[in-house]
Amino acid sequence: MKPVTLTRVRLAGADDASAIARFVADAPDASVFHRPEWLGAVAHASGHTAHVLIAEADGVPAALLPLHAVHSPLFGRALVSTGFAVDGGVIGDGAHCGALAEAATRLAARLSCGTVELRGGPLPQAPGWHIKTDSHAGFVAPLAADDEAQLTAIPRKQRAEVRKGLAQAMTMRIGTTASDRKMHYAVYAQSVRNLGTPVFPRALFDAVLDAFGDDADILTVLHGDEPVASVLNLYHRGAVMPYWGGGVFAARALRANDVMYYRLMCHARTRGCDRFDFGRSKVDTGAYHFKRNWGFAPQPLAYASWAADGMAPRDINPLSPKYRARIALWQKLPLAIANRIGPLIANGLA
Repeated sequence: MKPVTLTRVRLAGADDASAIARFVADAPDASVFHRPEWLGAVAHASGHTAHVLIAEADGVPAALLPLHAVHSPLFGRALVSTGFAVDGGVIGDGAHCGALAEAATRLAARLSCGTVELRGGPLPQAPGWHIKTDSHAGFVAPLAADDEAQLTAIPRKQRAEVRKGLAQAMTMRIGTTASDRKMHYAVYAQSVRNLGTPVFPRALFDAVLDAFGDDADILTVLHGDEPVASVLNLYHRGAVMPYWGGGVFAARALRANDVMYYRLMCHARTRGCDRFDFGRSKVDTGAYHFKRNWGFAPQPLAYASWAADGMAPRDINPLSPKYRARIALWQKLPLAIANRIGPLIANGLA
């Protein structure tokens, strides 16, 4: 085998935009969170600047590492691949992972970021990097051939919950209009407040929808005229990912979330999708077991983090004991107050 000659690792400039887009489009390991649409939407909505490191072999791009420089007065500064994402990291020839990771640490120092976080992809094995493989799992399964087969594919106990929801007087709408966005944000904001976490800025959702065009939409379940469950979905290479979703208090009794995910499976198939990507969940949490109840097998995810000398990696895990009291307090906040101050906090949780 001819040895690879690494010419250099460099920071991409504005003139590289079209080449980066082509590389990501052609890379078989590129996720939706590597796409230029994602990088641009996050940067536009949050102010977290996007950077792309390019590894060139013999003068030709061989691997990429997209990053966001996240800055927060509460959570510090970090260089992450990529912001607000559950995937990221190096794509292309994994042989260049070490060089790209080293370049990321140098860029972090230049940007005064104390931490670098890689969320997936080939991970560096160099000293100073901490690899975690037991904290999160991903859930992906094939879609069935038709609506009835999709329902039958759901394990018996969970299928019974879906059937109870389908028996309720609920309707579904799909779109990206101003009305769809307003309903989604209202439902999602209430859902995360009830979980004790601050809601992301609405500008982030709008920017993602605007950037992705036909590759994103919102599915909302209504009980009468009231939205009770809603989810913003991303479409990428034949897979649908329900990314930002939730339900109001009434959703649980109505089984609205169960109906929402089942209807999304059916809707995605009509769009030509063949896989349902349920995203990631922290191991042994309620969301983790909920997805297992749907018949999805957890697949361990691997992440890498690096911290500058004398600094600890940032801790934005809501399950961390130090956040327990804050979460309990947040759950008691009036929704109007949580929605006003939540985005200011959540913007630093990228």
